Amino acid sequence: MYAVIKTGGKQYRVSPGDRLRVEKLPGDRGSTISFDQVLMVGGDTIRVGKPSVEGVKVNAEIVAQDRAKKIIVFKMKRRKNYRRKNGHRQPFTELHITGIEG
Repeated sequence: MYAVIKTGGKQYRVSPGDRLRVEKLPGDRGSTISFDQVLMVGGDTIRVGKPSVEGVKVNAEIVAQDRAKKIIVFKMKRRKNYRRKNGHRQPFTELHITGIEG
């Protein structure tokens, strides 16, 4: 069984036992979180929501709150002595999908 959930402006295909990284969500490590915005549930039969499937929840456990690897943003205009170097680390939440209810 699998489901398609929406969080952080993105859609993810998940099934029980999966680990995935999503945009940062509030919560501490080890706490549980449930997603109500389930767009589709698949398995023996496929149920598609309009826009979400009623009565279905996806439960997950927060494994880590961390930041991704640093990316370097470098801007340059040739012959103009213009250079800007910037770094960025995007925060994320790592989840372990525990189950799909409904």
